Amino acid sequence: MILPSLVIAPSPKGGKGGRGVFATENIDADTILEISPVIVLSASERKAIEETKLYHYIFEWGKTRKQGCVALGYVSMYNHDYSANCEYEMDFEASTISVKAIKPIKKGEELCINYNADPEDKTPVWFHL
Repeated sequence: MILPSLVIAPSPKGGKGGRGVFATENIDADTILEISPVIVLSASERKAIEETKLYHYIFEWGKTRKQGCVALGYVSMYNHDYSANCEYEMDFEASTISVKAIKPIKKGEELCINYNADPEDKTPVWFHL
């Protein structure tokens, strides 16, 4: 399920030629934006993927975080922001990731998640080190 008011468009946060997820209408806080299936990768498959361009689009997965996953839907297109307006939640049993607005979002605004998985976590992420 992807909210029909979401689109992928060019983003200054996505780097040169990068894209992000944007709202085509105002969205209230606590709105579920999408629930998307994932393709779960074993630890060895994750290691192999980390040697490719897909490295920037996969998530750590599982209770030990040694596995990885490729999220379908728009999930892998949300850019990082330490002051994110969305959060994501992983459901290991259902093999899904859901994204929810945690602040009101205005039409035209980019939707961002904190790559640390906690909207309050300001720990530098790998590309800010």
